[in-house]
Amino acid sequence: MDRFSAMRLFVRVAELGSFSGVALQMGVARSVVTRQVAALEAHLGTKLIARSTRSLALTSAGTTYLEKCRVILNLVESAETDIAHERMTPRGNLRISLPLSFGIKRIAPLLLRFAERYPEVGLDMDYSDRRVSLIEEGFDLSIRITRSLAANEVARKLGSARLMVVAAPDYLSRHGRPRHPTDLLNHECLGYTIGGANAPWPFIIDGHVQSVAVRSRLNGNNGEVLVEAAAQGLGITCQPDFIIGGAVESGRLEEILADFPIPELGIYAMLPGNRHIPHRVRVLMDELQDKLGV
Repeated sequence: MDRFSAMRLFVRVAELGSFSGVALQMGVARSVVTRQVAALEAHLGTKLIARSTRSLALTSAGTTYLEKCRVILNLVESAETDIAHERMTPRGNLRISLPLSFGIKRIAPLLLRFAERYPEVGLDMDYSDRRVSLIEEGFDLSIRITRSLAANEVARKLGSARLMVVAAPDYLSRHGRPRHPTDLLNHECLGYTIGGANAPWPFIIDGHVQSVAVRSRLNGNNGEVLVEAAAQGLGITCQPDFIIGGAVESGRLEEILADFPIPELGIYAMLPGNRHIPHRVRVLMDELQDKLGV
């Protein structure tokens, strides 16, 4: 096996965490994969993977080598793809991290159409609201919905999401309708815990963003659950339009405090760094940006 093939194999084992899983993907015996990784370790003169009967773990040398392999393989891919440049049909594997609700509602249909249009691209879609480490976990791209980015993060804005404060008609008839954001302290609010339980809600009041304290007895890390709780009259929630829109249209929920908007959330494609962007990733970002509106 040549050096680049050995690197690719090692990266696949490290990312999948399984010799058997890689062997299954390649259609070979597990012993073939273990033997090739062992040969690579012998060539390097160090252990890359600590093996046990139940799991695999990278050694410190393996972690360092994995990062360098990804850089080298990416540069090789860059050299190869630059030859064909934009005329090249996207191909290769693409691992993407997606937020749960938005990913399922808005991004999944676009990804399925992308997969249909480009049959030589393999998609590995991870749906979770956790914030992933792109480099350490081997993601090519993640979609993040946030109000702000860190200075060192590499991203392209794809669109934006409007936040709405809503409650069920039944709740409002029993507890009254808040007229000002500060009235929320006297109401049951439903807190989204990824932003922190009982975290204040930001409103634009008199042209300035102000944080308003809320009281939340029920909290959760999934907007769909909080919307359902609000629809059942358990309190007031603040959620993005892509989660809440259907419940408002059907009349299960009513928007309140519309005169005091909440700053929009940005929808971003997050990249592992300022390295070369593979052609398949660039094409996918272009399509998502076109469909999501920026």
